[in-house]
Amino acid sequence: MPRPSNGDPVETHPEAETPEDHPIDQPRGPNGESGQHASAYWRRNVRYLMALLAVWFVASYGFGIILADWLNQFRIPGTGFKLGFWFAQQGSIYVFVVLIFVYVVLMNRLDKEFGVSEE
Repeated sequence: MPRPSNGDPVETHPEAETPEDHPIDQPRGPNGESGQHASAYWRRNVRYLMALLAVWFVASYGFGIILADWLNQFRIPGTGFKLGFWFAQQGSIYVFVVLIFVYVVLMNRLDKEFGVSEE
C-alpha cells in the first residue's frame, strides 16, 4: 500500500478511475457519455456562458465605466440618481442576479433536451 510522506497508509479504491479511463482529448457529457452527444451539449453550454458573460460585461464595464458619463445625463425617475452612477453601483449587480436565473432556466432546458435532467 502506498504511503504519504507522513508515513500513514493511503487507502485506494480498487475501482478508482485512472487517467487512462478518461482521456483529456475525449469530451464527456454530464453522464459520462462520449462522442457527438457530449460535444453538442458542451458546445451549447459554452455558447450560453459566453453570451451571458457578454451581457454582464456590457452592463458592468460598458454601462458602469465606459458609458457612465454619457448615461449620467439621464436620471432614474423617482430617485434622482444618475443612470451611469446607478449602473456602476447597483445595476450591474441586479443584471448579474438576473443572469443567474436566466442561466438556470437555459441549463434546465438544455438538460431536458439532452436527457440528463435531474427531475
